[in-house]
Formats: sequence, structure tokens, C-alpha cells
Amino acid sequence: MSMDSIRNFCIIAHIDHGKSTLADRFLELTGAVEKRQMHEQFLDQMELERERGITIKLQPVRMSYSLLATHYTLNLIDTPGHVDFSYEVSRSLAAVDGAVLLVDAAKGVQAQTLANLHLAQKQGLIIIPAINKIDLPNARVVEVEEEIKKLLRADGDILKISAKTGEGIERVLREVIEKIPPPRGSSDRPFRALIFDSAFDAYKGVIAYIRVFDGEIKAGEKIKLFASKAGGEAIEVGHFMPELRKYAKLSAGDIGYIATGLKNPGQVRVGDTIFKISDGELAEPLSGYEEPRPVVFASFYSESSDDYNVLKDALGKLKLTDASLSYEPETSAGLGRGFRLGFLGMLHVEIVSERLKREFGLSLIISTPSVEYRVIQKNGEVLAVRSAAALPDPSIIEKIEEPTVELEILTPENYMGQLLKLMAEYRSGYLTTEYITKELVILKYRVPLAEIITDFYDRLKSVSSGYASMSYEPARYEPADLVRLDILVAGELVEPFSKIIPRASVHQEGRRMVEKLKKVIPRQWFAVSLQAAIGGKIIARETISALRKDVTGYLYGGDVTRKKKLLEKQKKGKKKMKELGKVNIPQKVFLEMLKR
Repeated sequence: MSMDSIRNFCIIAHIDHGKSTLADRFLELTGAVEKRQMHEQFLDQMELERERGITIKLQPVRMSYSLLATHYTLNLIDTPGHVDFSYEVSRSLAAVDGAVLLVDAAKGVQAQTLANLHLAQKQGLIIIPAINKIDLPNARVVEVEEEIKKLLRADGDILKISAKTGEGIERVLREVIEKIPPPRGSSDRPFRALIFDSAFDAYKGVIAYIRVFDGEIKAGEKIKLFASKAGGEAIEVGHFMPELRKYAKLSAGDIGYIATGLKNPGQVRVGDTIFKISDGELAEPLSGYEEPRPVVFASFYSESSDDYNVLKDALGKLKLTDASLSYEPETSAGLGRGFRLGFLGMLHVEIVSERLKREFGLSLIISTPSVEYRVIQKNGEVLAVRSAAALPDPSIIEKIEEPTVELEILTPENYMGQLLKLMAEYRSGYLTTEYITKELVILKYRVPLAEIITDFYDRLKSVSSGYASMSYEPARYEPADLVRLDILVAGELVEPFSKIIPRASVHQEGRRMVEKLKKVIPRQWFAVSLQAAIGGKIIARETISALRKDVTGYLYGGDVTRKKKLLEKQKKGKKKMKELGKVNIPQKVFLEMLKR
């Protein structure tokens, strides 16, 4: 097939602006999926994605479409919209030549619209803007069109569509064919392909999702990866239909997959270049991706120490499908062997923990998420601390520095008052205000990262009726007065609940945590004390009352001393249980404590 008839593109937008619905209409219009197999969010393959109504994983699909008697092959990559999965978007953009920028007609331009647009512009992609949901009664088509034109600094016509009803969808495909250029490259050159994603198959090994830039490859040919130096054989090659479908070969311009046969997930890295050994000396590798910088860290331990190797294998396989995940082994005195995981945000933490539970059947203990602090000791040594347990003794600490970010809040002008009040509740420094249009404002602040990784996003949506949105970029480390807060359950330190917080808010946070634990820890047959402590000082306490069995219920008469004897015996038993009893904290409690 000639490269002139291939178009590689993706859909980018803020979360919930209709990307997956638009992808559904493309599949229907091109006949890529039979009608009897079609369902909503078809490209969202994970049950978790359909449950939450969000895209978590990028998903490629190959479609066929005819325009003016010419047959075209369209390779689409559907991308996530949430800020925590922006690395998925960046990898998709490196594999395509153009992007459809989708904007909700009711909500207008939002923070991730801007962030994803900037990513696409850095790649030099052709942008096709489209206003979606024009069928909504509260659609603001004229105002949103003005916002997009100011963003793109263009006066051209903006596509107006409804992915739900199918209005204007054919015109989007025509624009993709007419405006997005065909891929560059040559089938005559040595084979080079960029890995933009991967998966694991028990029989075929690691399956590399690739964009072929030069040359061609067939099943059975020997391959080599540039960065890992691993060699293998292309057991199978093919396209995404959207299920994997075997083809004779992949050529320059194609988006497809190679089943490498490699069983070690660490050998196939996203961003690496695949070559053919038969081409001789390795050609110049393709430029890959910047390594994602995790901003939130949490420790994961299996409830049973026997499951350590299961957890290790699960993380290796999960990293294949989620390249932004990072992990390293760590050991805890109380919890045994586990892993310290790095994430791009709190939603990322929730999704990974849920996937480990569902896909690998693991029961986990998860520590309170934290950011990476920089501890300067009195001897001048600098430590990177990612968990409260690793914080050294206060007597040897000169100062602690915490990471800050430059936060951008995109909001309609009439919500500015509420947002300014909200920001006053956080340790934030105002930077500037910018107007995109008369009604649309960007507020910029410098904020400690730890302040916004928990409940900030939910509160932002709440005070702005869902209209404000946010994005952030890492800034610098700044000194802060921080201490370690510990939680004791029945007198025992529960390490996963320990956290590093500002000294000024330690009493408030300690009280909040013990009050919440009182609600979420199941009652025991003995009274359980919950204490928040700094060092040896208790700053907050709650008690979970004991479950009580009516030991006198079967008595129907006789002397009162019979009841007293039974109650005294029960009292002694509860006292003994309190001394010897151990509180088993279920996994759901640890997950519940991640949320505020």
C-alpha cells in the first residue's frame, strides 16, 4: 500500500469531552467493527475504564475509508484526558502526524485542552479543532469557537459536531484526510520502528506496539532493540482491528504490533527503537520520549508475605501497559518486603491498586502517598526521602525542602471569587492572572505539590460547579517546616499511615485521621485505641468501642450473682484480649485512607 493513502492521527481533549464517543462513531462509519459487536466506549478495553467512564490506556485501531474513489487507511490512537495519564498522550503524539482537538461545547476550553495542545504543537503536528456536544441545550458554540480561535491564533472555520448523534462526523474524517499529511519515510531504507506501548502474552511474550518509520518487517525475521540490546524474533506482526490481527508484513508508515517472543518485560521499553539484524550495522535510533517524572510515591506490600514474588511479577507486567509507573524494592520492619511505587497523581494510585487487585488477585497494604522531599543533614549530606519511614532523626536534620509546582487553574470569570478563597486555604503563592477571553481566565500559583495531590481537585470542581480545571508543571524545591506524623492502632505503630506534613497543621490532620479510622476500621471484640503522635507525644486520640456479646441472654431466673459471675468472666476475657489481641486492618481501610 502506498504511504500517500495512510493517515496517522489521534484524538486529544480534556477528560469527559467526548473522545471515546467520537472514536465509537469513527468505528461505525468506517465499518471497522460490526454493528452487532458495537457497544459504548468500544476502545476502552478495560472493565475499569467502562466503570469509571474514563480512558486510562491509549488504544490504537486501523480503519478503512473511501473519499472521492480513493481508498485510505486511517490509523487512530484514542488517548486519555486526565492529567495523571498525560504520558500516554505524549507517546501517542510521537507516533502520529496530526491530532483532532476536541472541545466540549458546554464546558469550553479547559486545562488539559491547553496542556495536550501544547504537547501536540511541540511535536509539530497538524491540529484539527472540533467543537463537540453541539446538541446540548446549554451548548455555547459561539463563545467556545472564539476561545479556540484565540488559542490557535487562527481564523479558519471550526468543525461543529455531535459525537453522540453522529452529526458532522464524516466531515471530521474528510478533514483528517485532506489536512493531515501522509507519513514520511521509505520502505527501501533499513527497518526502524518506534515502540509507543506494549503488552504481555503468555505464549507470544512481550508484544510491542510500534510505528514503522522506515523499511518493512515480516514474521520470522530477527530483530534487535537499541537501548536494551535484546535480540529476538518477530514471531508475529499485524495491525489493530482493534483486536490484534496477523498480517504478512508491516511497512513504513504503518502502526501495528510485533510479537517479540521475549519473556522478560524489562527488555522491551517504551521509546526504544527496533531494528532488523539482517539490515547489518544498526542505523540511527529514533528519538524516544522523556522519562516520566513520578510526583507521588506510595509503598505497596502484599498482605501475605508469600505473595511477594507474585507482586513483583505483576508490577513487571503492569509496567508494560503503563510506562509511567516506576517501582523499586523496599523493606519494612513491620510489613516485610514490598515495593515503593512512583505515580503521576492520586487517580493513578487508585487505578494501579485496583488493577493489581482485579487482574492479579492481590490483597495489598498501601501506605499513605507522599511526594519526594529533600533532607539536608547537619553534616551536609542530602537525602531524597519518599516515605515518612525513611525520614531521619530530627536531631541530625538541618532543614527539609519540599517540591513545588506552578499550578494553572482555568476557570470562567464568574468563579474567580470562590477560587481565590479556596487558594487562601492552601499554602500557595499567587503569581499572575491571564485572560484568554473576556469570560475565561487562567489563575497561576506556586503551590507545594503535597497540597494538591489529595483532595484539591475535588474541591476545585466543587466550588466551581465543575467548570474550573487544573494542570501543573514541576517548579523547584523550597524549605518548609515539616514533621513526621505517626498513627498507632491498639498501641502499635502502623507504618503505612505515617506521613510528613507541615507542623502548623499537625493537630488538625492528626485529629482528622483518627476520626476517619474510627469510622473505617471494623470493630473488634475488645476496645481499640487510635492515637496520632509526633515522636513520643500523643496529639489526638479516639477509641473504637468493643463488640459485646450478651452472655446472660440465656438465663431466665435465679440469683443475680449468676449474671454477675458471667459478666465478670467476660470482663476478664476482654481485658486479656486487649493485652494479647492484634487488629487485622483490611485492605479496603488502607484504600479508604488514600481518599480525603
